[in-house]
Amino acid sequence: MSPHKVRRVISQIRGRSYEQALMILEFMPYRACNPILQLLSSAAANANHNFGLSKTNLFINEIQVDKGTFFKRFQPRAQGRGYPIHKPTCHITIVLNILPK
Repeated sequence: MSPHKVRRVISQIRGRSYEQALMILEFMPYRACNPILQLLSSAAANANHNFGLSKTNLFINEIQVDKGTFFKRFQPRAQGRGYPIHKPTCHITIVLNILPK
């Protein structure tokens, strides 16, 4: 998935609480929401298991998308030619923190 498509989604959840971000991602109509939702759930589960933090007290402190490599494919064309297709990928980094009291 291209970084541009993912940035469109993460700009909506940056700085929000974990529960608000889950609700927003569930109801947004973009295909990029599902991988971000899985990543957010995994990050919260890691915070809960490794550090004993409650999921209700978490918020998204930092989230960023970096460009990854391109998958290079070829689309067959007429007369034995091949048309190159570049499928972009991205790296998503998320940092959760506890809500200040």
